[in-house]
Amino acid sequence: MKRREFIQQSASAAGLTFVGCGLGGLAACAESTHAGERREVVVNGKRAMTVDIHAHSYVHDVYPLIEGRHELDYLQSVLQNEILLGKIDIDSVDFRLQQMDAQGIDMQAVSLHVGQYHHWAEHDLAKEIVNVQNTRIAELCAAHPDRFVGIGAVAMQHPELAVQQMKYAIRELDMRGFMITGSVEGEELSSPRFHPFWAAAEELGTVIFIHPRYFPDAKNRLQGNGGLPNVIGNPLETTVALSHLIFEGTLDRYPGVKICAAHGGGYLASYIGRSDHCVENHPGFCTPVDKLPSEYLKKLYFDSLIYTSENLRHLIATVGADRIVLGTDFPFRMGNKESVDHILSVPDLSADEQRAMLGGTLAGLLQIDDKA
Repeated sequence: MKRREFIQQSASAAGLTFVGCGLGGLAACAESTHAGERREVVVNGKRAMTVDIHAHSYVHDVYPLIEGRHELDYLQSVLQNEILLGKIDIDSVDFRLQQMDAQGIDMQAVSLHVGQYHHWAEHDLAKEIVNVQNTRIAELCAAHPDRFVGIGAVAMQHPELAVQQMKYAIRELDMRGFMITGSVEGEELSSPRFHPFWAAAEELGTVIFIHPRYFPDAKNRLQGNGGLPNVIGNPLETTVALSHLIFEGTLDRYPGVKICAAHGGGYLASYIGRSDHCVENHPGFCTPVDKLPSEYLKKLYFDSLIYTSENLRHLIATVGADRIVLGTDFPFRMGNKESVDHILSVPDLSADEQRAMLGGTLAGLLQIDDKA
């Protein structure tokens, strides 16, 4: 079913839940708004389009398919804890748009909550789950094409099926990318079993958004106070996933693949010099790859969700402003409601760099018409 048919079929996608002005060196700011008005971001006197890569949703229509599984209890508890029920359901999409307007977000790339990746599911059930999920996301985007684009799901535990799902979702559902977890039931994304997936992603030119899922292998060490599975585990899993993709040669095998890593890519950019040092000085531990690990980072993309201006400044210095895109992690408490100001707060950026990070780069990757 094509996008235009979705528009005719559904004005709202039932069954889906969404998860300051400063003067910089180049007069970067966002115009203030009153309640109910849309904040327009302006850089150096010119309107800048803003696009968010990191925005979650729930597809409730999957629940009957996983009845009796502990994952259903988990999902419902997350919804309750995050106070989402009845607040940002797709039937109340106006509320979501109000939040975007207040934050200065023009468009969001909508993906699932990471808890809805049911890698335990056998082939036929996995096919049905993903079909329901992607259809619901596509309906939402078709109903609001000027505000949302879709980041679909795939059943990575069945790589050949995942390839079919990507092709179908791009051709029939107008998906602009796909979100995958940092590992699949303990298996690294660099495993040869996933080579067909990476080959297809490269051929299709689609964006792959890698989002961690609490690094379950470190579960015992992350217990106790501090929310460590999220605070430490999530960025750690991304760090490990990207490191394997580099050192196992996946990025050499598929150099054209477009990968965007959540949470600024975890800890990797902050300590990439250690990986370079290992390649240069300990070939027994780090078999030399085609180039230094730090060079691979400049071929990836990263969202801006790393909270402090200094951390973001360091990421820019390491990978380049053209490799960073805006991310909010809406609607969760670990998200950043000031994501636009977070980018604008970094000193010494040019107007072009600010505009690229706010939405220009992502508009190109996701084939969004940047009319700003």
